[in-house]
Amino acid sequence: MNLKILILPGDGIGTEVTGAAVDVLKAVAKKFGHTLELSEGLLGGIAIHKTGSPCPKETEELAQKADATLMGAVGLPEFDNAGPSQRPEAGLLSLRKVLDVFANLRPVRTYPELVESSPLKNHVVQGTDMIIVRELTGGLYYGQPRGIDNDRGFNTMSYTRPEVERVAHTAFKLARNRRKKVTSVDKSNVLEVSQFWRKVVIDVAKQYPDIQLEHMLVDNAAMQMVLKPTQFDVMLTENTFGDILSDVGGILAGSIGMLPSASLGETKGLYEPVHGSAPDIAGQNKANPLGAIGSVAAMLEYTFGLVKEAEAVNHAIGKVLASGCVTADLRPKGKPATTTEVGQAVSGAL
Repeated sequence: MNLKILILPGDGIGTEVTGAAVDVLKAVAKKFGHTLELSEGLLGGIAIHKTGSPCPKETEELAQKADATLMGAVGLPEFDNAGPSQRPEAGLLSLRKVLDVFANLRPVRTYPELVESSPLKNHVVQGTDMIIVRELTGGLYYGQPRGIDNDRGFNTMSYTRPEVERVAHTAFKLARNRRKKVTSVDKSNVLEVSQFWRKVVIDVAKQYPDIQLEHMLVDNAAMQMVLKPTQFDVMLTENTFGDILSDVGGILAGSIGMLPSASLGETKGLYEPVHGSAPDIAGQNKANPLGAIGSVAAMLEYTFGLVKEAEAVNHAIGKVLASGCVTADLRPKGKPATTTEVGQAVSGAL
């Protein structure tokens, strides 16, 4: 199979973890006899520096031509006080909208080798295996009106029925191939938009009588994730809540550097690790590339349907974790491995 993929390294550690992930992708192509058609583009702070835009038109066009896009991370401290449209993160929001990738899948799994790496007690995190399905192109991050007046800042959280329905269908279909349970997270005791969200999810659930549906308020969901994470299978949530809760998932996995993500639309896929650009360690070859490599596994499965190849990547990640060849964030017993060394170890394990 020919895999047509756009690479967007982005800012900070994005270039480092993406480099390791691309090396693993090349190892997969070689092992399983696929061809790679790779292109590279600019996104985020580096794009602002070189083009004046966080998401240049050329990048949008490259993404639309590719079957899938693999991204590193965006964000640089120098833009912290810039206006919303001139921040690196605006480029990512723009790209998500252009590709219409409305469902963000964030697997949270505690590998047996990383139980000790979580700050939570071993018996709490052991066996955690959940997927957070986050609506990605609506809600507070995109709602209008938004802005800043002299004495007021304001945003709008808004959802239409089709926006909720399509991401809910994604969650229920995923649950069918897992443990057949969906937990829909909202704030319906306070927000009208959450009351609407809950109503639409209940309507969609009628088409999936084999799936158990439960509802949970977002504040309770955050608490339950650290009290008893094994109770969750598929967690369905709107954009803002999903952004926050998936970072809580980093505590369960041992490090936020372990978390991959897949953003899916009707035809396109955007894949990226959950972590940010981590400018404090950028350029030091210290970053954990396993979230980015896990995102490659997700790409192989969800965009290209290459389940065997995806399983091989995830199995290789497990072998590397068992070997102890891990970066400092996973608190290894010996000397921490570098980003490059971990990437090479996964490629070697393949």
